[in-house]
Amino acid sequence: MTIMLDLNESEETTALREAVRSFALAELAPQVDEYDRSDRFHEYLWPKLGEMGFMGVMVPEADGGLGLGYGAHTVILEEMARISAAAAMSYGVHSSLVMDQLRKNGTDDQRRRYYPKLLSGESIASIAMTEADAGSDLVGMRTTATKKGDRWVLNGSKLWITNSANANFVMVYAKTDPSAGKRGITAFLVEKSFGGMRVGRKLDLFGMRASGSAELVFENCEVPEENVIGEVNGGVSVLMGGLDYERVIAGAQCVGIMQAAMDLVLPYVRERKQFGQPIGEFQLMQGKMADIYTPLNAGRAYVQAAASAADRGRLTRKDAASVFLFVAENATQVALQAMQALGANGYSNEYSAQRLVRDAKLFEIGGGTAEVRRMLIGRELYREFG
Repeated sequence: MTIMLDLNESEETTALREAVRSFALAELAPQVDEYDRSDRFHEYLWPKLGEMGFMGVMVPEADGGLGLGYGAHTVILEEMARISAAAAMSYGVHSSLVMDQLRKNGTDDQRRRYYPKLLSGESIASIAMTEADAGSDLVGMRTTATKKGDRWVLNGSKLWITNSANANFVMVYAKTDPSAGKRGITAFLVEKSFGGMRVGRKLDLFGMRASGSAELVFENCEVPEENVIGEVNGGVSVLMGGLDYERVIAGAQCVGIMQAAMDLVLPYVRERKQFGQPIGEFQLMQGKMADIYTPLNAGRAYVQAAASAADRGRLTRKDAASVFLFVAENATQVALQAMQALGANGYSNEYSAQRLVRDAKLFEIGGGTAEVRRMLIGRELYREFG
């Protein structure tokens, strides 16, 4: 049972939520803890997501997708993250960061060549932006792409790349004019079959341990010029054009984690007894339930409002950063409340509270740190007032 504020969802949205919930319970719930412990990627999930049509949730029906929008995508991601935040993040990278960028910035030829395998789940997609010395400062990236005839040759490395340990299709950002700063970056569509791209060290993460995160190394990786996405030296426009939507999509995953915390705590406080009564009878424990319920509903409403704005073409940069800032910080705090509510059991790996804490914390760091989000929001407000 989901206890949530009535947000007047349409019948179609409610049906989608229920379908994803059933899918996640059947396909993710039985092995979520084992995949977390073993840091095993959900490779088996890709064709199943393809069969459900979820890979192309925002791809037009004429191109084989569902032709839905960001609102539907947030529902899918929330319900998946409710069971496994790591699987939801991997799916979000594929379906949003790559597929949506291909929809918005790819050529007809690129979509014709790559949509079928990406939609079916035969291909696993990743996006490679960050580097060891280029996190919040993405313009400081050192990976280069040099023109050689009708091909671009990539050299360098990328770090913290979700799905990369298993991906066979990667959207890579590289410097094509190192002297031009942010105006000298280009986005490329790179297939593993091209050669010259290999997985470096696999990362031993604190949370999101089933997300296939690793280093990618490029050594004279040759990419055909027709695989440039967007304009040459226009990669920052491609990147920034997708970042706001990424933050809304990631925000939905934070809501899923908060809902998972509620799912864990409510039955526990009824079953666990101390001093001869369920611990849910104690006012302090009821306060913890309130401290989970309130940001959960506020966050869900905020994410849905931002997704609606995105679908109407009205999403602003400050609101994308703001919704993500709010739900990310609250997801960590809500997960910690769940851990505290379970007492010693919350600190045990036999319960999912510790996994929720570990998974939630990433969202205060990835997608632009909480500090960067605050800076962006304040700067935009100051400019608008001026």
